[in-house]
Amino acid sequence: MVIEKYSGSGNDFLITHKLIAPHDQLKQLAKKLCHRQMGIGADGMIVIRPHPKYAYEWIFFNSDGSEASMCGNASRCVAHYAYHHKLAKKSHTFFTGERAIEVKVKSNDRVFSNLGSYGSIRIFDQKSSYGKNAYLIDTGVPHLVIFTDDEEKLPIKSNNELQDLRMQYDANINIVFIKNKSTLKVHTYERGVENITLACGTGMAASSIIGNLYFKTSKTPLCIPPSQDLLQFFIQDQEVSFEGKVSNIAKCTIPARFLEQEGITLKGGGD
Repeated sequence: MVIEKYSGSGNDFLITHKLIAPHDQLKQLAKKLCHRQMGIGADGMIVIRPHPKYAYEWIFFNSDGSEASMCGNASRCVAHYAYHHKLAKKSHTFFTGERAIEVKVKSNDRVFSNLGSYGSIRIFDQKSSYGKNAYLIDTGVPHLVIFTDDEEKLPIKSNNELQDLRMQYDANINIVFIKNKSTLKVHTYERGVENITLACGTGMAASSIIGNLYFKTSKTPLCIPPSQDLLQFFIQDQEVSFEGKVSNIAKCTIPARFLEQEGITLKGGGD
């Protein structure tokens, strides 16, 4: 079985389009391959499949084997993969299982992704060590956004408070510092990874929207995740989109004996 590893601003994924297996085995495979020590290591795994209307559809698994309806940085990585494997044109639309995502592969491995419209916003008087108010918004997946006035409070790893907030709201948790009206620093604790990731596209999108609506930040902000990659966001007509660089890191061959040991039987998986 052959699978490719991609990075979207530090958010890393394993991607393949030649893989057919029972759904429960795909979840098991994702959990094994995404493990940082016992597998290849990644935040998630993507299996691309044909779709009757769109260029393709994906099944997206978090590193713990759970499924997610959307991942912003993964949408940029899968677009690059699909274009270079001649599964789609530079500009195309794919289906996540819940929504259609428009993407465009640009020069120098930069990829644009339109995440579409965002959901209604709920505000909570959430007293935390980071800030007072918390904003809950859905940008493909639910995100809780808290703004801090102290850059030193941006978390770099999981802690009990973030874990409690994640369980309380069943959402990704974003801690945001406004560097200036056009630049946001965003650190995200992601469900399914259960830690701070190097970047979260839908989290930065959520933070950009809340920043603009409630803190008068730019509609076209630059966001800086822990990876320090700069990502450009665009808010227009209740929709949010963004672009940034992606990297094709490696092409990995998974030996049959590994799959056999894990009790995984594939019907596909060629190079």
